[in-house]
Amino acid sequence: MEYTTILLHCDAGPSLAGRAQVAADFAGRFGSHVVGLHVRPRFETPMYTDGAVAMDSLYEAYDKEVKSEEAEALAIFKPAMKGDKLFSEWRVVGGYVDEAVSQAALGADLVILGQADPDDSGSATPTDLAEQVALRSGRPVLVLPYIGAPKPPGGRAMICWNNSREAARAVTGALPLLAKAAKVEMLIVDPEKATDEDRARNSGKDIAAWLGRHGVKAEIVRDTAPASEVGGRILSRVADHNIDLIVMGIYGHSRMRELVLGGASRTLLSSMTVPVLMAH
Repeated sequence: MEYTTILLHCDAGPSLAGRAQVAADFAGRFGSHVVGLHVRPRFETPMYTDGAVAMDSLYEAYDKEVKSEEAEALAIFKPAMKGDKLFSEWRVVGGYVDEAVSQAALGADLVILGQADPDDSGSATPTDLAEQVALRSGRPVLVLPYIGAPKPPGGRAMICWNNSREAARAVTGALPLLAKAAKVEMLIVDPEKATDEDRARNSGKDIAAWLGRHGVKAEIVRDTAPASEVGGRILSRVADHNIDLIVMGIYGHSRMRELVLGGASRTLLSSMTVPVLMAH
């Protein structure tokens, strides 16, 4: 697998500049084509208005705002993609952000999104966009912290392994990055009451051997924690070992635009300090 096409979500938020720089760095590393996607939110007709004049004024205000946001996003994306070896395109679609990004993700090898900023309550971007795109598209999604990433991710990577389909998909989606990483460790967190049989079943040896055949040397590290503390244990190890990328499967389901996630996924996506590459 290679990152031939990278989809970058381009809203007008303050964290876009950091995401665009990461996308440009990846494009240079992997020879990727970057699609900058800006989604124009739908015009929502108020339930009650004072007539045609009021409706015209509301639409004019909406049109002015969406055009301004599109221009702001393009002004960030375009300079970031300048370079002799960078290939990119700018795309604008209308609709619901989660649906539009999920649809576009089907034609990409990797999607780059931003973590929701808890202080940006006026944003049209859903707070669960990353989870929705991962669950709906099946593509690997790289989520960058809203505070930004201090350096391009992938130098020191940590795989959160639990012997699941989702974790295997995440590792596969991260393979181009893992192959270039200076260090890769595979963290297995056993339940407190895990038996020897449980540990043998989730030894990580098969996936480590598979990675080895792809040129990735992964060190297996084991820990033990109750389910409620797994996310916190992962974040602690990230800080202690200078990890700059987490690779993990995301667990949950989406129905009626509501999302239910597993505990570790929920903790990491709300409290991440480094980029997280996840897949479902």
